[in-house]
Amino acid sequence: MPRIALATYDPGTEPSKDQDLPVLLRALAAGGADAVAHAWDEPGVEWGGYDLVVIRSTWDYSWRTDEFVPWAERVGMATRLANPVSVVRWNTDKRYLGDLAAAGVPVVPTRYLAPGDPAEAAGLPADRDFVVKPTFGAGARFAARYTPGEHETAVRHLARMHDEGLTAMVQPYVAGIDVSGERALQFFGGRLLHASRKRAVLTPGTAYDADKVAHPDLERWSPTPAELAVAERALAAVPEAPELLYARVDLVDGEDGQPRVMELELVEPNLFLFLHPGSVDAVAAAVIGAARR
Repeated sequence: MPRIALATYDPGTEPSKDQDLPVLLRALAAGGADAVAHAWDEPGVEWGGYDLVVIRSTWDYSWRTDEFVPWAERVGMATRLANPVSVVRWNTDKRYLGDLAAAGVPVVPTRYLAPGDPAEAAGLPADRDFVVKPTFGAGARFAARYTPGEHETAVRHLARMHDEGLTAMVQPYVAGIDVSGERALQFFGGRLLHASRKRAVLTPGTAYDADKVAHPDLERWSPTPAELAVAERALAAVPEAPELLYARVDLVDGEDGQPRVMELELVEPNLFLFLHPGSVDAVAAAVIGAARR
């Protein structure tokens, strides 16, 4: 019987935001696995006692990367970690978008501004809306959309991130998201599992430090051939072509109407199994198969 640990986060006194975790645990047990969930930072967990540790909903990692990446390295040395620690190191920093662009993958154009760089280096657009967000982030944390007339507010946003040691990203606001939304193509065990679509997260006038709805108006989606092709190109461009147990490719339409990669989620993507209950058995089978290899 394979022993499997699903790594999650500690919600404290609040209910967990991971709706899929109990469903997946039950499916793994029904498939013959001894499966448990632990918060990734839970003291005293012997991760090496499991055949496989799957990073699932470690949704507080993005502001604790100095702790999270070393944790993943320790677990990866003790047992098999999915996804591999090399992927964790690369994907926790959104500068990976530059790597994808260099490999010819269509991505949302991005400038990076490290602490100490002058705001002028960001090239804030004067003719269109734009987005400022950190290279380490999730759930639109520290992200905001600005108009060309809000440069001063955006500069203060950049200064706040730099004060916290964060590198900023500046992207043109992709207006296509207001029309066709953002599509999330989910892969598991190397195959397309299902896809979803959501509406824009960043609305005009919402402060960067305000709470945001991470997945507004989420619905099922059937990916187009063009979307699938871009997603597969992005996955093929991951350095060293590691074996990925799971992956989510988030796409939006560029000005030319063609899909571009907004984000490539390889660490702890929400699987949206609550929206796609028919995918639960396939996910459980793939996890158990990985634990037995």
